[in-house]
Amino acid sequence: MGEVIEINGPIVSIHHPGILNGEQVKIGKLGLLGEVIHLREDHALVQVYESTESVKPGEEVVGLQHPLSVELGPGLLGEIFDGVQRPLQQILELSGQQISRGLDVPALDRDKLWHFVPSEDIEVGSQVVPGQVIGTVQETQTIEHKILVPPDCEGEVMVAAPQGDYSIEEVILQLRNPQGHVSKLKMYHKWPVRIPRPYAGRDPSNKPLMTGQRVLDTFFPLLKGGKAAVPGPFGAGKTMVQQQIARWANADIVLYVGCGERGNELVDILESFPQLTDPHTNRSLMERTFLVANTSNMPVVAREASIYVGVTMAEYYRDQGYDVVMVADSTSRWAEALREVSGRLGQMPVEEGYPAYLASRLAAFYERAGSVRTLAGDDGSVTLIGAVSPPGGDFSEPVTSHTKEIIRTFWALSKPLADARHYPAVSWLDSFSEYQLRAAEWWAANVDVNWSARREQALSLLTTAQELERIVNLVGPEALSSAQRWMLESAGLLKEAVLQQSALDPVDSYCSPHKQFKLLDIILCFYDEGADLINLGVPVEQLQSLPLIGELKRLKSRYSSDELDKITEFGQTIDDTLRVMRAEYSTNNREAEA
Repeated sequence: MGEVIEINGPIVSIHHPGILNGEQVKIGKLGLLGEVIHLREDHALVQVYESTESVKPGEEVVGLQHPLSVELGPGLLGEIFDGVQRPLQQILELSGQQISRGLDVPALDRDKLWHFVPSEDIEVGSQVVPGQVIGTVQETQTIEHKILVPPDCEGEVMVAAPQGDYSIEEVILQLRNPQGHVSKLKMYHKWPVRIPRPYAGRDPSNKPLMTGQRVLDTFFPLLKGGKAAVPGPFGAGKTMVQQQIARWANADIVLYVGCGERGNELVDILESFPQLTDPHTNRSLMERTFLVANTSNMPVVAREASIYVGVTMAEYYRDQGYDVVMVADSTSRWAEALREVSGRLGQMPVEEGYPAYLASRLAAFYERAGSVRTLAGDDGSVTLIGAVSPPGGDFSEPVTSHTKEIIRTFWALSKPLADARHYPAVSWLDSFSEYQLRAAEWWAANVDVNWSARREQALSLLTTAQELERIVNLVGPEALSSAQRWMLESAGLLKEAVLQQSALDPVDSYCSPHKQFKLLDIILCFYDEGADLINLGVPVEQLQSLPLIGELKRLKSRYSSDELDKITEFGQTIDDTLRVMRAEYSTNNREAEA
């Protein structure tokens, strides 16, 4: 038992003999939840996850004898939690629109019964090891939840529950470890959020995370188990890009963490997600999704914790052998929480007021991504995608620059592209992917062996066209040759017909890998054949006036991913049209030579 000495916003100084660093405490009459972050003899500093208004010196402090932890078990999917894993729907029922301070609501429903099916190899006398699957529960129609032995537990089975319906508080297994200690296992366990969950080993993956967005999948691919960042200024479309990823990604589980974002944006997500249909199962998207919501008006310290709460739950489903995508929106708000807390602690600020440990905290977070071999012998992955909100769109500010050094896929959003209504507003000049070579193996084996060459050609065309646009802006288009003008025309066609993709288009909101390559290939074939015709003497104006160009721009919305044969037929129409033009000018050239 201890007492409050001093209050400084969310930082509370306490006197509590025997308290441990990282231990959770309850403060005052309201029982505000906090975490010890600094110790000096019998005095400690606590960061409190709720507002400390009305707390006064002398109030009681109780140590809970465990660090900040999350409950891991069936019932997480489809739920919406706050930054310290309290279910917001239950909080709404208890306290209304405003979250009352000191509420202690368990993350998982204690009353709901789950049909537990034990594993065949679990019987009295058998030995179980950390991470082993001891049974399954059908959590949703699409996800089978595997009940795991906690990573810090092992031993001989003394009592094993038969198949049946149980609440998560009922004991389903009793173990005796080699030291003789008896453990009672339930369908859930707790795990400290700041400690990464263990695994057997890392496995390099070459499976792309397919988002259905052409500019991401084709030009700047991300692998399952990879780490990516989506930086962009206000209004560039970060939230829409992340929602598209959450909706269409070929992952088993999607976790969306709203970390310090505006309340209206999160409300839109919370209202729209339950209404969305999972394109892979035609069932509710929430059956494989759960959300952590911590808006900008919620306590700043809970915002800092929400990232760790989210990634720990993601690791838990990874340990069951699932591919998990965690979208964090945004890590800039998380970094601002670090800055505020460090300022109240009196720590020396460095770049733009951020603490000196900003880079190491970012690296530690992103390092929890990966494709792994679990303790149970399955393959699972956690893919981390963090949004970054640089003030004024300045990518040289600390959070963006440090993130850029850590991640391996960088989807830079451009305000000028967004202002021009080009969505997704991903800049092909500032973005990059270091996964391209490994992704090329998958594309070559599953889609087309020419994917890598076509991608390089398209990026080269876009880069060259950017330089030509600068010349045009200075001296006008008359300074360009016919070949250069055709290059500019083709780059514009590539931007509109391939890179642009409306999230609201019922046909083009999602684009399969095969359709992505078909569209890219048909545009580049048109460019190559047009360049050959210009060498034959065809005026560039004649090519620019072809009705085919308008039809090419509408091709992505006209045919779905299931109508690839019609896209192929249209490609044949282009070939036929240009063949006639080629024959005409070849004849004219021969006559002129004669």
